[in-house]
Amino acid sequence: MTQVGLIGFGRFGRAFASLLEAADVPYLAFDPFADVPANVRGASLADLAARSATIMVGVPVGRMRATLESLAPHLTSAHVVFDVGSVKLSPSEAMAATLGDRVPWVATHPLFGPMSLALAERPLRVVVCPNPLHPEAVSTICNLYRSIGCEVVTQTAEEHDRVMAHTHALTFFVAKGMMDAGAGLEVPFAPPSFQAIARTIEAVRSDAGHLFVAIQNENPFAGEARKQLVDALTNINQMLATPSASQFPPPLEIRIPDLGNRSPELKEAREHIDALDRELMALLRRRAELAERALRAKEQLGAPVLDAQRETELFARRRAWAAELGLEADGVEEVFRAVVRFSRRMQSKARQ
Repeated sequence: MTQVGLIGFGRFGRAFASLLEAADVPYLAFDPFADVPANVRGASLADLAARSATIMVGVPVGRMRATLESLAPHLTSAHVVFDVGSVKLSPSEAMAATLGDRVPWVATHPLFGPMSLALAERPLRVVVCPNPLHPEAVSTICNLYRSIGCEVVTQTAEEHDRVMAHTHALTFFVAKGMMDAGAGLEVPFAPPSFQAIARTIEAVRSDAGHLFVAIQNENPFAGEARKQLVDALTNINQMLATPSASQFPPPLEIRIPDLGNRSPELKEAREHIDALDRELMALLRRRAELAERALRAKEQLGAPVLDAQRETELFARRRAWAAELGLEADGVEEVFRAVVRFSRRMQSKARQ
């Protein structure tokens, strides 16, 4: 597997490196502002380019152009450069200006971050923007993402930024406003209706400030989306403040369907699901114990912990079993990839 060079080893860079490690993809990292382990540390941009054919630029969008200008003299047509910014038009323009048709480049946006990886959220999706100048480079980067367990979605840079303006940017905008207003802070409990947005608030709180600024200011469509939201909220607030607020016309009512009393069949089905999940937990424990036993056997033999051929065969066999049972093979493989990652974490703890 070709070594991947990482420029930027902050929270996302380290999280991305963990996916590379899990997939047994070698990498090198350079970041003068972060603590990079000595065994994967690049001495400079020139060193990184000399030792890595594929290079990820994982710096804040505002520093993208300057970083690419410093990197460009060390690149050749044999390299492939890709970014991981949360917006796509400005990084695409920066790569086109600095790398052009001389050095293959691809604009991408992983739709996950350190928090979603820590919570083992799946599937991992990434947006990859087509590049007519370098179609082979696009295929290379798509294959890299798939090799580390990601699903690839194709969108143009403009399509991406328009969608992100009305989703990612607005979500962070609302969460930031609620956070600054003190919503949900130090309360003894919160209703279920607040829990989903509470997670988003935590994401905004934990992410670096430059990410929030980039999502809002570097996306050319975010300002319009914010204005539409603020105008809509202002209108709702004004209507609620009027004496006739209780007489909302039907289009402004928030209708919540009444599902009625839950049926005995639904209750029974959920109880059976809970019982099966407990059995699955017991099986996971047994599997973890077997994985630890396998680890000890490998250490005695002096064999490597990771066995790529064994894993390939394992997933192929599980897919075949899924087909025999009429299950969706991709979904079953995804489950077992998560199980393998869980086993690796248990093995790591056993070695400490």
